[in-house]
Amino acid sequence: MSNTLVSIIIVSAGKKDYLEPLLESIKRQAYKAQEVITIDNKDRKLSFCDCLNKGIAMSRADFILCLNDDVILDEKFIERAIEAFYIDEKIGLVSGKILRFDKTTIDSTGLFLSVWRTAKERGYGVKDIGQFEKGGYVFGVTGAVALYRRNMLEEIKQNNEYFDSRFRFFYEDLDVAWRAHKLGWKGYYMPGALAYHIRGGTARQPAGIGKRFARRYINRELHLCLIKNRYRTIAKNETVFGLLLHLPFILLYDIFALSYLITEIFFGRLKETFCLQYRLMK
Repeated sequence: MSNTLVSIIIVSAGKKDYLEPLLESIKRQAYKAQEVITIDNKDRKLSFCDCLNKGIAMSRADFILCLNDDVILDEKFIERAIEAFYIDEKIGLVSGKILRFDKTTIDSTGLFLSVWRTAKERGYGVKDIGQFEKGGYVFGVTGAVALYRRNMLEEIKQNNEYFDSRFRFFYEDLDVAWRAHKLGWKGYYMPGALAYHIRGGTARQPAGIGKRFARRYINRELHLCLIKNRYRTIAKNETVFGLLLHLPFILLYDIFALSYLITEIFFGRLKETFCLQYRLMK
């Protein structure tokens, strides 16, 4: 294991000063057998998925760690996370314990497929009181801090892409996990591998960083990606039986999502009207 090489792929949106602390945390890693590839995407010429595909194609390691730039790794993150691959040769995805920057709030302890057919981050937004200290199998890993086995990525590749470029942003991590599971690969959670994530740091408006509901704090383009990519993930990966079984939950989720959109549009326009009237009165 000491000779194993890990390729680190960082997608940087050039937002605030996130990259330097992340690179410093990588330098401090106890596990030194690594190469680092940073994709500078501050002008948004490529989507998140395009950047990851480009970085993975350039890399040469057996294991690939994909990172957002709004992340900092504990010094033993790689050392402890890499151990999961030696538990079972069919483990292709590994998650550590991902906390927020306050180091007490959980961001993710593994990705799961919900009955609504959405991506569910286990422990999302709750206080860490040691309830997830036991390692074990999970469905997938959050895209912010995702460790993959290269052999798995090569096997699930479609149209010469590891990540489906049509997704651009959102649900790409669930799509990869779902494709992997269909081919017999497994995900695993290693609680001793710690990382810290600014939830929404690269995609949300400043007021929404760390908040629970992403929809309220992303622009229209990203909101559209969020909606479309859920359907795309279901269409790509769900079986007929699974679709019939979960259809009531899918439709119920859609009703709530549509209600939210209508409410946001109505109150958004109402707010714009009041603002305009106020300016005219001045």
